[in-house]
Amino acid sequence: MLTSVYFIAITAEAMSGALAAGRRNMDLFGVAVIAFLTALGGGTVRDILLGNFPVTWTQHPSYIYMTLTGGLVTIAIARFMRHLRQLFLVLDAIGLVAFTIIGCNVALELGYEPIVVVMSGITTGIFGGIIRDIMCGRVPQVLRREIYACVSLVVAVLYLFLLRQGVGEGVTQLAAFSVGLLLRMVAIRWRVSLPVFRYSQARWG
Repeated sequence: MLTSVYFIAITAEAMSGALAAGRRNMDLFGVAVIAFLTALGGGTVRDILLGNFPVTWTQHPSYIYMTLTGGLVTIAIARFMRHLRQLFLVLDAIGLVAFTIIGCNVALELGYEPIVVVMSGITTGIFGGIIRDIMCGRVPQVLRREIYACVSLVVAVLYLFLLRQGVGEGVTQLAAFSVGLLLRMVAIRWRVSLPVFRYSQARWG
């Protein structure tokens, strides 16, 4: 199940990257680069930090084709995208949760400590979007909008906790995936966010 979801997530994230590039009036090469970085950037950062070489996507060329295809398809259907906004929000949530679980799996297989496993999951889940937003010249969405990174944190902790309790891999994945998706949908529906820190030099001196 997770593999199929992962393919959907890669394609959805690539398309969101392509849309972001389009909003900045980038050329076809720019669209392809942003689509690639959005879809595979989180996993790349994770592999580098964990010393997991070779980097995963270099061993799976199909991932590259999927991101490029997603970017090109987005260009072709861009005029209809405003009607698909809700679908993309759901696909993005699916991608966040799937990438988080996969990131945890990678760290577990490498024998890292629990806190590193959690950070690996979060990094995989959110860093593609962070890279996308930085490349497009805006404050990363994960740092200023509805609860996003916190969903990744909850998924990673729950996933690791259930595994440590001896729950089967399949049940653990399903439980973590369901909880994460539900939390993200609730955050979107009711615009749930963390408190905002506002600092003004004039106010604080």
